[in-house]
Amino acid sequence: MGAEINAIEVTQLSKRVQDAAGVLTILDDITFSLRAGDSLAITGASGSGKSTLLGLLAGLDTPTAGQVNLLGQSIFALDEDGRAALRAKNIGFVFQSFHLLPNLSALENVMLPLELAGREALGPATALLQQVGLGERLHHFPSTLSGGEQQRVSLARAFVQQPSVLFADEPTGSLDEVTGGKIIDLMFEFQRMQQTTLVLVTHDPKLASRCERQLVMQGGRLVRSSVGHADSQAR
Repeated sequence: MGAEINAIEVTQLSKRVQDAAGVLTILDDITFSLRAGDSLAITGASGSGKSTLLGLLAGLDTPTAGQVNLLGQSIFALDEDGRAALRAKNIGFVFQSFHLLPNLSALENVMLPLELAGREALGPATALLQQVGLGERLHHFPSTLSGGEQQRVSLARAFVQQPSVLFADEPTGSLDEVTGGKIIDLMFEFQRMQQTTLVLVTHDPKLASRCERQLVMQGGRLVRSSVGHADSQAR
């Protein structure tokens, strides 16, 4: 599935912050790589550093030490505007809390990243919303959509630009098991179709096992790296 190049290379990544008791280590000396097109689950207990690691991989935060190469670019060699431009062009996001703009319809939410990139938006956004089963809900606002429908809109928005990398942070955390399962099926379907590199944070071992690789975090350290069943084999 993956190409011979790495989409993500992480080298000795650490994050420390000052608190009342002194220096708090959130991440400590994380090193790994992920091939283009592969899927990776980052697991571990609450407070283990999973979401902090995801934020660093996406360049949403800066480390105390270490490097992240994303699609061949050393992201912390870029300034904040440079990292934002890299994300806008290459990265998709799916969050637990959806992060839809409440004053935009489902269709307008999905069109937005294409419009910001100066690309034709109406056709691709409409087609993707139809693919996720929301063809009859294009003009509904987020407040009138169920949680599962809002996450479908989020998926469509994330994949509409055909991103090279998708970061997903607890994408089913706000959904019931049946609805969450449908969302995950859609996410892996799009990931396979577009050959997207997928990095997801999850507490769900069943979901993690659908990824080709798993990283287990504990106390800010990477304590185990394993091979999953891979979604294409598990189903």
